[in-house]
Amino acid sequence: MADPAYVSHSRIERIKGPFRKAYLPVESEPVSFGVHSEIAEHYGVDTNVHNPHATTIDYLIAATGG
Repeated sequence: MADPAYVSHSRIERIKGPFRKAYLPVESEPVSFGVHSEIAEHYGVDTNVHNPHATTIDYLIAATGG
């Protein structure tokens, strides 16, 4: 088995409820994750209490188009 070509050193910080910040290599600012629209509704998250943010699935979908 060959050694991995790359190991990501990322960190996730849960802020409150569904809101999280991801600290990613090379980025000077953290990336915000949360829920919005139908996803917030599905999980019963009140977007008047938690500001809507892109979800992890939004980033995965965007990454596949990269």
